[in-house]
Amino acid sequence: MSDSSPHQPPNHLRWSGMTHPGRVRQNNEDTFLCLNFDARELRYLGKFGESSLDAGDFVFAVSDGMGGAKSGEFASKIAAEKITQLLPKSFKQSAQQIAAGHGDVLQELFHRIHEELLQLGRYYDECRGMGATLSLGWFTPGWLHFAHIGDSRIYWLPKGGKMKQLTDDHSHVGWLQRHGQLNERQAREHPRKSILMQVLGAGRQSLEPQIGSVGCESGDRFLFCTDGVIDGIWDHRLADMLAEDQSPEGKTRAQWFVEYAVAESGRDNASAVVVELL
Repeated sequence: MSDSSPHQPPNHLRWSGMTHPGRVRQNNEDTFLCLNFDARELRYLGKFGESSLDAGDFVFAVSDGMGGAKSGEFASKIAAEKITQLLPKSFKQSAQQIAAGHGDVLQELFHRIHEELLQLGRYYDECRGMGATLSLGWFTPGWLHFAHIGDSRIYWLPKGGKMKQLTDDHSHVGWLQRHGQLNERQAREHPRKSILMQVLGAGRQSLEPQIGSVGCESGDRFLFCTDGVIDGIWDHRLADMLAEDQSPEGKTRAQWFVEYAVAESGRDNASAVVVELL
């Protein structure tokens, strides 16, 4: 998926991120990531902030781990760790004009995470079967490059437009919904909605991440979220919340989404990252 390059590339962005174990589970297998990097260094960003796009590239991601005991928690953290190791190297290559497109870099990144999780599963009993979803966005001036696997999601609200779900849920239920055979309510209530056809690790041998790019401009907003957020907020409500100019007083945007989802459902861990282009 790609759009033509926008007329007004944004020069600032604002972000916030939050994760919550929910009201049922004791441990939190979700991870979210906010990073800024250039050819020299990588910087972990706080849970909220604002910065110029002149400060390098930005990466935001959510990951939902799965597996016995605490290996799901471990899986999502490994995914985040690999991102921090590999992306600065790719920035250096592009600065040196080595021809590797963003899509190629993201494809390699997802395959490396997948291999790492498979290898740990082969060597350590406690890691056998562990896996993770990953929805990642890489912001460069005027563009979002994204890669995704699993059933976490990336939503895009273009300035003055309608909210779009950029990512496809990698499940049979997601396929049925995309092809008009299930509506949103039926998909939510389907007994097999959590069974994923594509995931990082989890003993799966093949991997086909969804890779894409969209041109973006000032005023665009993006939501990265795990299925715990989706379980608690209907799409029409997500769109209304993303379109609001301000979150309730004292809350970051991500906090608003996560706390709302936990109050409405709370059956799963819930994580969100909201990015606004200014």
